[in-house]
Amino acid sequence: MPVLLLSLCLLWACGDRSTGPDQGAARLVAGVDFDRLFAPPTQEELAAISAEWAAGPAPSAVYSEVLSTTVFLGAKNATLRILAYTVAGSRLYGALLVPQGATPNSLPLIVYAHGGDQGVSIEEFQLISLGMGQARGQYAYALPTFRAEALRYGQQIFMSEGEPRPWDGDVDDGLGLIAVALAAEPALDPTRLGAVGISRGGAVALLMAVRDARITRVVNFFGPTDLLDVFGQEIAEEALLGRARQLPGLDYLNRTLLQPLKDGTLGIAEARLALIRRSPVYFADRLPAVQLHHGTADPVVPVSQAQRLIDAMQALGRGAPNFEYYLYQGGGHHPLTLPGSLERAQRFLAPLRQPAPAFSAALAY
Repeated sequence: MPVLLLSLCLLWACGDRSTGPDQGAARLVAGVDFDRLFAPPTQEELAAISAEWAAGPAPSAVYSEVLSTTVFLGAKNATLRILAYTVAGSRLYGALLVPQGATPNSLPLIVYAHGGDQGVSIEEFQLISLGMGQARGQYAYALPTFRAEALRYGQQIFMSEGEPRPWDGDVDDGLGLIAVALAAEPALDPTRLGAVGISRGGAVALLMAVRDARITRVVNFFGPTDLLDVFGQEIAEEALLGRARQLPGLDYLNRTLLQPLKDGTLGIAEARLALIRRSPVYFADRLPAVQLHHGTADPVVPVSQAQRLIDAMQALGRGAPNFEYYLYQGGGHHPLTLPGSLERAQRFLAPLRQPAPAFSAALAY
């Protein structure tokens, strides 16, 4: 598997929904009412999820350093630190890569949300920085691992604790690393945060920005956006009928949502909230500047997932330069099959390198 960007990931979505008494009998799959489960979210459901997020505890800035070493970052030396921190009672590990010699509040921070569910390596992390081209030394980078995943550095393995909670819990884990990174490194400017996500991590990056307004730019490579859409329904149907695909995250959804729905130990209302809170398309009005990349021949996350976000953003009147999308004819589930995507991402993230202008009281009158 190429090291640069993990291409495995779970995903989603879409579907032909028949609802209402005039549409005939309900669509039942293994006894689960798909019409109810996959109906569009209500304003009440969206408000409940937003209130839950708002009421959640702020990420802790408490951390310990378990490794510090010097590595190359282009033409510069950089300090690589592996930090341990706690989210929801679980000890997690994340990496922080910072160019040496930076003055306080001088560097933007890019958070990389990886794909797949097999953890991530520092070597992959360093390759990600290569995607920033000659400007790579003008950023700092943060790499969260998610619960129950390994962070690998050479022969060393740092295993994060906890039970997996794809997408929703991943966001908590990523926001937790942002909090400790800002506490650990004076060179970081907390007003200049960006996120790059690949596949599973694409959805995570979008949801992180929904939940933390300090993240002002997101680049999403072929991440899922809508768990209520057709692809999600297809995956759910296969799992309920005993033919689950081998996709990261699907085991979690099958074990905690689909099978409990089937045996009657979980209600439709609760399951719907779990799907909606993992679907950034329904919170598009809270997204910052976003750039989207997706191949039309992606065999893992169908391009319809990109189209769902495109439609939502256009309905909000969002367009360039704050919303950009690129669909690559014949492109697959890897950035290297999307010609020019890395260069476009570099350009899109470049404004993070410019500090926000200082506020002048004179301008307020």
